[in-house]
Amino acid sequence: MSARRAFTAFLTLGSALAASAPASAGTRAYISNERSSTVSVVDLESRAIVAEWPVGQRPRGIALSRDGTYLLICASLDNAVEVRDPATGALVRTLPSGADPEQFFPAFDGRYLFVANEDNAAATAVDLVEGKVAWQVAVGEEPEGIAQSPDGTWLLVASEEDNTVAWVDVASHEVRQEMETDARPRHVEFTPDGAQVWIGAEMAGTVHIADVATRAIVRTIAFAPPGVPAYKVMPCGIRFTPDGKTALVALGRANAVAVVDVASAEVRGYVPVGERPWHLAILPDGARALVANGASDTLSLLDIAALEVIATIPAGKGPWGVALGH
Repeated sequence: MSARRAFTAFLTLGSALAASAPASAGTRAYISNERSSTVSVVDLESRAIVAEWPVGQRPRGIALSRDGTYLLICASLDNAVEVRDPATGALVRTLPSGADPEQFFPAFDGRYLFVANEDNAAATAVDLVEGKVAWQVAVGEEPEGIAQSPDGTWLLVASEEDNTVAWVDVASHEVRQEMETDARPRHVEFTPDGAQVWIGAEMAGTVHIADVATRAIVRTIAFAPPGVPAYKVMPCGIRFTPDGKTALVALGRANAVAVVDVASAEVRGYVPVGERPWHLAILPDGARALVANGASDTLSLLDIAALEVIATIPAGKGPWGVALGH
């Protein structure tokens, strides 16, 4: 069997398994550790690390495929995306990705993987079945954050060096607009309904809220965790609860996560976590979140409503990204 046919069969089997997945889906978390070049596997029920897999060099972006069949990892220093079995960690395939992939986004149709290439100012669409680059588009310098709108129309790419977000038309593969932002936008995240996109500007310490219909920034949120100097507030990862009512923002060197009411854009409170939280994931119940603390080599499990850490879990060196699986 050819490599392509084997991989296609792997995808087909995974889709069937995903359709019959138990209601307990979301009991595992996968953490990319950029300094140890490993992935930690966390059992969320026992709140313990159950496996540590060696992977490619400097893993950062991490996600499950749309059907949950395989685990995708940005091996930044290898200029590649690894496809691994989420049950065993076995390497299934290595995909081309363009130079220095840092963040990526699995397309909603399940066919493509959109990758931000920090070193060559481009966004790359990788065909997951063909195993090759389908198309690439030039964007601003040092792109990092990348996300597709829920309706599939837009691909947004945040470029740190240029302080811009590119609105890429997915159908035509063309940049329709370069939207200016505060200093060093690092993350973009659409609300579940697709009406807004939130943009974390790391060096400015702010999050922009842009209206998707008009492609314009309509509000900017500033953060002020108690006792934290303003220069340490560095928004990175942003995630929304499944109902779209609450946003969590990892604040980097502020060593805290902000909990924000989406409707009013008001900060409900701050949760002190480990050192330099990078990215996070909200559990399917919408009540808890898991945060990767990059400088303390730990994970914080949060109770969102109570605004408190309910468990601290050791991780590898430099935990960066969080993905949830079965």
